[in-house]
Amino acid sequence: MSYIKWYKAHGNKHAKIMEKLKDKSDEEVIEYFRFDNMVKNEPDFCPLYEENKKCHDYEELNCYLCACPNFRFNDEGVEKQEDKTLYSFCSIDSKDGSQFVGEDYIHQNCAGCLVPHKERYIKKHFKRDWFEIMKNVNLLK
Repeated sequence: MSYIKWYKAHGNKHAKIMEKLKDKSDEEVIEYFRFDNMVKNEPDFCPLYEENKKCHDYEELNCYLCACPNFRFNDEGVEKQEDKTLYSFCSIDSKDGSQFVGEDYIHQNCAGCLVPHKERYIKKHFKRDWFEIMKNVNLLK
């Protein structure tokens, strides 16, 4: 699946949950997206939930900003770097992120980064419209 297809499908799942939570306070919405609650109440939000598995090893994982507003991608490629195509990168160059380099491609590896999964970060950037927060993620505008 391409980045853009996953991104749009994920955003639509997020919007459906937000519609359900429209009468909740911002704080209640953020609490709702805590990993343990999401596994129990939104099992289709993430394929890892089926195995009760986290994408990031963090006890207080919050899934509100899954897909990270700092992730940049372009399914056609962002740029050429020598003989490889860069498809994704971190706009804040998180010290905990890395790159996965293949034979002819480079993708951002976010597995070690917790930035968007901490509630203080979510509260700082919180908007009820996930696509509004993520508007700079997709470089194919």
